[in-house]
Formats: sequence, structure tokens, C-alpha cells
Amino acid sequence: MKIAFYTLGCKVNQNETGALEQLFAAGGFSLAAPGEAADVYVVNSCTVTSGGDKKSRQWLRRAKREHPDAVTVLTGCYPQAFPDEAAACAEADIVTGTRARAKLLEHVLQFLQTRERIVDIAPHEKGGAFEELPMEQFEGHTRAFMKIEDGCNRQCAYCVIPRARGFVRSRSEEAILRELSVLAKAGYREVVFSGINLSSYGRDTGATLAQLVAKAAGVDGIERIRLGSLEPDLCDDAFIETLAGVEKLCPQFHLALQSGCTKTLRAMRRIYTPDEYRAVAAKLRAAIPRAQLTTDVIVGFPGETQEDFTQSVRFCEEMEFLKVHVFTYSRREGTPAASMPGQLTEAEKLQRNHLLQQAADAVRARVIGAMRGQAAEVLLETAVARDTFTGYTREYVPVLVKAPGRRTGELVPVTLGAWDASRERCEAFPAPV
Repeated sequence: MKIAFYTLGCKVNQNETGALEQLFAAGGFSLAAPGEAADVYVVNSCTVTSGGDKKSRQWLRRAKREHPDAVTVLTGCYPQAFPDEAAACAEADIVTGTRARAKLLEHVLQFLQTRERIVDIAPHEKGGAFEELPMEQFEGHTRAFMKIEDGCNRQCAYCVIPRARGFVRSRSEEAILRELSVLAKAGYREVVFSGINLSSYGRDTGATLAQLVAKAAGVDGIERIRLGSLEPDLCDDAFIETLAGVEKLCPQFHLALQSGCTKTLRAMRRIYTPDEYRAVAAKLRAAIPRAQLTTDVIVGFPGETQEDFTQSVRFCEEMEFLKVHVFTYSRREGTPAASMPGQLTEAEKLQRNHLLQQAADAVRARVIGAMRGQAAEVLLETAVARDTFTGYTREYVPVLVKAPGRRTGELVPVTLGAWDASRERCEAFPAPV
């Protein structure tokens, strides 16, 4: 039987879809090719914005209309955060949340036999265990993405994710290291650790993310370890000191910011100030050679004045981020920010998005331009022409390199050339042998 997946949202969602694909493959299903009819359609939803919910419903509606006999499944964050609304989605034959994903195959097989609708959205409970969904292959990727943490104990004013993901749950070190060995034997050289709140890894088990990174570096075959998004207030001195001693750690840190304005951060219920963020960034750069920072920023948060926005832009310019992911604030029912006064118009928010992105792109071009002539190491990821590949350096600079005789998945020493802003990549040249 054929199965098709539609994934919305973050890297964690994408990782979980990959695990579900392998789960169904082990159960006798094969993945439908793009445009090919399937027997089962699964949408792994994101509920960060109401637009994500709408996309999930539209995709299911189209699948049911075009393939009325197929099984349609709505799973993920949307049903978990808004169970009644999701359960009322008539286009879905099966509705599940973010718990007990391993049961999804069982639910589909049951529905195929009985044709009776299934709604199974179990609430998250404090003290719950991390659900194991091992990944042993990543189609189309030369990097292995490993989810090691789920849930978030924070209550940021704009975010509905704690409702969707529950409390912090950490994967065991033993399971992580065991899977790393499998991935290394399969040829993966770089692993990316991800989570809903990655910095909180181990808060429920007594382990720490830094200690895990140090142990992961001891796995034969794994040459590069990269971290997902980090919370600045959880990057204490001990954390930074331990990471600084791990040579295999990629010196690129996605340090979540959200705003460079103290007043806006307070309204967002973020628990640090720009000054505290600046101090953490300085410590990372001082402790880890060639460290580069990337970040997220939300523009147009309720009550954000023009002066507040200008402060945020100036802070981003000062920090010299390698890359800034700019998000326009989206009003989300079920969060405190949705009812806050001072909601901005869509036009105002979009204008601020454009202005910040312009400023961030200028900084990006300057930062990467300053690397010209430097030696770097590139993981070859995609072959775009004969002997020509795209890939990323350890610092997460995207490059284009001509490397005769090489293959995707290999690590190649290069010298960085000019930055091409229009194509979002840096020219690179193989280092002399």
C-alpha cells in the first residue's frame, strides 16, 4: 500500500515524519512518489499560527475529495493543542496528537479493517517519558537530524507550543549514543541535535546537553556535531566551558533572540535582556574560535513602537549575526499575546519584516565577505553539476565548490571565495593536496 505525508512546521516535525515513514515502511507500506495516488494520506500539522491549522485542513480536504476511498490522518501539534477543533475536522478519518506516535500504524491498520473513525488525543502528563522513534536513514540528506528532547516548560506570551508538546522530556544518553553509532556506520558524518527546547535537555533526567555533546564526540565516524536552537539564559559558564572543549562541535550557535528591545522581551515573557544576551554571545565567541551566531527575531509584537523596533534592528546589526530568521508576529488564539493591546496592522508588520531582513542581509554579506581567503571544511550535500556541489562549512556558511572525484557526504577542505548574495552562497575552492 502507498502512503503520502505532508509536513508543516519545524525540524522536529520533519524528523518525526521521517520516523513515521520508516515505521510504515516496516509495516509494509511504501512512500508514494510526488503526484502518485496513495492509500493513506497523513498530515503532520503545525499550530504555531492559525494559518498552519488552515493549511492542514485544506490539504486533508483536497486529499479526501480527490481520493474518497483513501484513509486520511490528522496528527501532530494542531490536534494536541486544540483537540475539540481538530476532532471536528470531518475530512480526517483518524485524529491523533503528539503522544504515542508509534500507535499511528496500528490505528491505520485498524481503520482499514473496520472503517470506523478513530480519535486518540491523549493529554501530556508531567513526568512522562520521551517517546522513542529512532531514525536510521534520512532520504535526501547527508546530515543526520536527531530529535533528543521534546516539550517546553516555558510560557512565552506568543507561543502555543507548550500546549501542543507538553512538559520537557529528554531522550536517554544510551539511546542517543547507540543510534549515533548506527548512523556513523551508515555513512553520516554530521549529526544535528534538535528539540522543542533543546537547551532544556536533561532537566528531567539529571543529564546536560553539554555533557551529551562531549560523549557524542567520542562516537567513531561522527565528525561534526551541530546544535539546534538554544536559549541564551541557559547557556551558563559551565555549559560554554564544556562545549569549548569539544573539537567536533560546529562553531555555529542558533541563539534565540526574538527582540533586541528590553520592553518587548518583557512583554513576550522572555527571561533575559539584550544586555544579558550580549554577554552570553561574547562568552561564546571568546571561548570558541570562529564561533558564528544565527538567531530568530519576531517583528510587530503587540505594543512594539517604532522606537522599540529601531532598537531591535540596531541590536541585530551590533551583534553581527551570520543569519537572522525574521518572523512577522501572528496573532494566535490561546496565547496571552492574542488579547494584548497595541496589535499592529498587517501592513505595519510586513514593512518591519522587510526592513529588518534588509538590515540582516547586509550584515550577513559583510560577515561572510570578511571570511574570503579563509580555510574551511565543507560537507558536500547536493550535486548540482558534474563534480560541483553545494554544502555547508562548520560555521554554517553555504558554499558552491567544484570538487572532482568527490561524492556527497564527504568532508572537503576548501578556501572560501566571494559571497554571492543573490544566490545565497559563497564560492569555494578545494584546498591544495
